[in-house]
Amino acid sequence: MNIELVSIGTELLLGQIVDTNAAWLSARLAEIGVGVYRRSTVGDNLERIVSALRESLERADGVIAIGGLGPTDDDLTREAIAAVLGEPLVLDSAEAARIQAFFAARGREATDRQLRQAMRPPSAQPLSNPNGTAPGIYAEWRGKLIVALPGPPNEFQPMASQQVLPRLAARTGGRVIRSRVLRLCGIGESDAEAQLQDLAQSENPTLAPLAKLGEVHFRITARAENPADADAMISAMEQEVRTRLGAYIFGVDETTLEQAVVQQLTEAGQSLAIAESCTGGLLGHRITNVSGSSAVFLGGVVSYSNALKEALLGVPRAVLEAHGAVSEPTARAMAAGVRERLGSWWGVGITGIAGPEGGTAEKPVGLVYIGVCDPTATVVRRQVFAGDRETVKYRATQYALWLLYQGVMRGGCASLSQP
Repeated sequence: MNIELVSIGTELLLGQIVDTNAAWLSARLAEIGVGVYRRSTVGDNLERIVSALRESLERADGVIAIGGLGPTDDDLTREAIAAVLGEPLVLDSAEAARIQAFFAARGREATDRQLRQAMRPPSAQPLSNPNGTAPGIYAEWRGKLIVALPGPPNEFQPMASQQVLPRLAARTGGRVIRSRVLRLCGIGESDAEAQLQDLAQSENPTLAPLAKLGEVHFRITARAENPADADAMISAMEQEVRTRLGAYIFGVDETTLEQAVVQQLTEAGQSLAIAESCTGGLLGHRITNVSGSSAVFLGGVVSYSNALKEALLGVPRAVLEAHGAVSEPTARAMAAGVRERLGSWWGVGITGIAGPEGGTAEKPVGLVYIGVCDPTATVVRRQVFAGDRETVKYRATQYALWLLYQGVMRGGCASLSQP
């Protein structure tokens, strides 16, 4: 079974609201074996909404409209569905009474405009809304489904979960679509794809790359008659991917690199301190966003000026004068200095030029030195990151996390001596 989603609202087209409803529903539909082949967005225009619904019904087994069920004149989803069905709108007396009771409980009287929400085509069923006034609509037309749900997420999600998804699941007979995402770092998308080229030809399960900032994701998706069979298919594909690219895989599904680092440090019983210059505390922010990071993260120093690098981290003035703040010796001294002064097992130092100003031919914008050290060794890597200031800062922290992750996984900083 396949469904198309039509999100309705001019505010979506203007970018005033992000359409999180469609993404949420797509994921839930996949879990019950319903494919979403197309998603579209239309403004508050009756003709265009009718056209979008009809086009979806021509291609798919059904359509789910999101939004446009409120009391205002630009809420036109009811009228559009009535036009598709070729029926007039009639007042649902039970829903009208519920809306009246809703307002009465708040010391108000429902207006005719509010009661407009109780209108529906005669052949359609209302979907009750326990968290708002606008009921949904559920109809069948020429063997296909037409569903409409209100836009506010606190109304939309419970109605979809409790009233729509169970009906659709019954139609699929238990068939499911399940996915797992493998998250990689330290390898580019094209290089990773080249090693998985034959696997990408598989039709079930499928393997698809998803490029992310500083990472590469591979989504494995399987269709099966039940969850156990789908999971088995995914696991077999995952094992093959890990055989080829396991050294770059740090997490699955929603696991972030900072979560993986904190987990590895926790399991190793090791602590971390960081010194940041060009990243301005971003690395510390990412680490402290992880629940439980206080068990391993001792603290950090944002040493933006040379004076603070010298005073707080012990970076020798001779190093700063001879090589500059953005240099291999400075990153090395920052990592070692913060580790020694905060008493941690691991130390990380980051210094660079985030831009857009400040670059030279010798030291271009995007140049970053990242130092990582433990009691046995110190390693510094030179990188030049492309992008604007925010992107350079994020990429620098991502690389630092990956370097640290590898060091912990391999048992020590000495293992990082070779790139």
